[in-house]
Amino acid sequence: MRRPRNKKKFVRREDTAKHRINEKIHADKIRLVMEGSEPQIMSVREAMKLAEEQELDLVEISPKAVPPVCKIMDYRKFLYNQKKREKELKAKQSKVVIKEIRFGPNTDDHDFNFKLEHAKKFLKEGSKLKAYVFFRGRTIVFKDRGEILLLRLAQELEEYGIVEQMPKLEGKRMTMMINSKKK
Repeated sequence: MRRPRNKKKFVRREDTAKHRINEKIHADKIRLVMEGSEPQIMSVREAMKLAEEQELDLVEISPKAVPPVCKIMDYRKFLYNQKKREKELKAKQSKVVIKEIRFGPNTDDHDFNFKLEHAKKFLKEGSKLKAYVFFRGRTIVFKDRGEILLLRLAQELEEYGIVEQMPKLEGKRMTMMINSKKK
């Protein structure tokens, strides 16, 4: 005989919300905070009556306080304003973009200058630059050439960016980080 498969239960959005509202407040006594008056300690029922009179919601702001702190407000409007604030903060954040430029230990002057122009463009845009020399096979014996190449790059980009990390050998790569001066 087959057992019935467990069905996923439908969860309402209100149940996953950060705050408890109205009947979902479990405490007997609460501290009611209202604008323009001192905080009052009262029963949940009294606070619910006040909220119903004003046609608003009773929202638990600080559940860990003793007694829990609640406020009478329009909960949907509160959530809307909170999402709006979070969206504005997210828009103001700047995203760090890291661009990479790869060299070999035997990179020629023409190739170096070509990649230098790209590096200048990246730093002018405000991106971070990760320049690295990749040592393939036996070229690992030319570590000094790789370091000289990266230091030369840093010197050329002095007016566009600041060296955040000096050349450092990590396995087969010698990396250097340059941060843009433009913010």
